Amino acid sequence: MRFIPLIVARPEVQMAIDEAIMRARIEGKVPDTVRLYAFNPSSVTIGRFQSVRHDVDLDAAGRLGIPVVRRITGGGSVFHDEFGEITYSVVIGEDYHPALRNVEESYRYLAGPLVDALKELGLDAGFSGLNDIVANGKKISGSAQTRRKGVILQHGTFMYATRVEVLAKVLRISKAKLSDKGVSSIWERVTTLEREGIKLNRWETYELLKDKFFAAFELEEGQLTDYELELAEKLIEERYGNPEWNEMR
Repeated sequence: MRFIPLIVARPEVQMAIDEAIMRARIEGKVPDTVRLYAFNPSSVTIGRFQSVRHDVDLDAAGRLGIPVVRRITGGGSVFHDEFGEITYSVVIGEDYHPALRNVEESYRYLAGPLVDALKELGLDAGFSGLNDIVANGKKISGSAQTRRKGVILQHGTFMYATRVEVLAKVLRISKAKLSDKGVSSIWERVTTLEREGIKLNRWETYELLKDKFFAAFELEEGQLTDYELELAEKLIEERYGNPEWNEMR
């Protein structure tokens, strides 16, 4: 498997790279791939079938200079803080491991290194529901997935110092959704390493996660191919940098 070192870029670039890797993997041009990346500027990504206006406060996002981009994966709206979040991405064939045939098992198998990282830091960590990871009972990571022609793309967050107050301003989180989780505010629902008393910077967090992914998978450091980079540029133009794609319902 290939590991792509940290890329820091705008949301339309990151989402285009993830899809480009998936397409190249489907075509047999690249191996299974893991990468870690960060958004700059802080951004919001929304699920493939979400309504932007229903799930994101576009006025607040505009005032704060936070772009909004639609993913090809499912799931809800996600705030990616440039000052406190790293995203992981895995593109992998369903035949890599038996766990990947089952959706719930696949989420846990592919996001397992995040739980390992949290446990190494001394936190009580584990999975909750289909695609969340909790630390000391609060959500610290969420993942989303799509499958095409026997290949899985799964990506998700790892919040080491996300500004929850900014998250609360830009995402529209319904009271019903919070009550379903048994809480009344986002502050009771979400946490970060910093809120749990652990201060790591981006590079310390990156190295911790990288170590855990290398322990879980047989990885070799590599780079994106010219084919993937050209495909990503095309996808930015057609999709992720296109308001029609990002604002569609």
